[in-house]
Amino acid sequence: MPMTKTKTLGITLYILFVLTPIYWLLNMSFKTNEEITGDLSFWPKEFTFDNYMVIFTDPSWYMGYFNSMTYVALNVVITLMVALPAAYAFSRYKFLGDKQMFFWLLTNRMAPPAVFLLPFFQLYSSVGLFDTHIAVALAHCLFNVPLAVWILEGFMSGVPKEIDETAYIDGYSFPRFFVRIFLPMIRSGIGVSAFFAFMFSWVELLLARTLTSVEAKPIAAIMTRTIGATGVDWGVLAAAGVLTILPGLLVIWFVRNHVAKGFALGRV
Repeated sequence: MPMTKTKTLGITLYILFVLTPIYWLLNMSFKTNEEITGDLSFWPKEFTFDNYMVIFTDPSWYMGYFNSMTYVALNVVITLMVALPAAYAFSRYKFLGDKQMFFWLLTNRMAPPAVFLLPFFQLYSSVGLFDTHIAVALAHCLFNVPLAVWILEGFMSGVPKEIDETAYIDGYSFPRFFVRIFLPMIRSGIGVSAFFAFMFSWVELLLARTLTSVEAKPIAAIMTRTIGATGVDWGVLAAAGVLTILPGLLVIWFVRNHVAKGFALGRV
């Protein structure tokens, strides 16, 4: 078999392997619980939207999506606001302990969320931030800011310093130069950083579930309520899973042209 056909076959098999669980989740979301727990079927015999209607009509369900999107959006904004000036400092200036500090930032990203669970819980309970969106957003910043700084520093280092000097000679103040000239030049890095911050904050469950109880409870935690005395409501759980995947797909669609460049830290 020619090498090209072998690669095509391998890629096709891999795509089928990856998409099979997603198709099966979508398939289950249009079935009744009786059909799901019954015989194996590759297509719903009794096509139903009841599982989705439960989510769209029950406030405890759709508010879970609202809560998740709220603290994820807050986290992305805070992460970029902190990471952009920090990355600029690392890329443009040399100061005592800069390399050690840069490495220390990355060690926070390497640590599992469970390590910081107890300190965050006690701190937020003491200051009245428990069960708020900003509490989860700030907790996720501990992991997203280092990654964003690391990515943005690579993009900024790829921009010649002469551009900064030329802007100053032309009379640009630093805020004006940074917003009008510098940020558009690293927009790919900003998009990729926002993408990774969104994805971590969207899928992270341990901190989000522990630091919330009612008012800011995320959808991932609400999905566990389908397990009751009568068993698991498989159809509603599958529908919730499908709706949980959609925001990630939309974000990937918008940054699809920048992801590869992000992995190369802008040096492509």
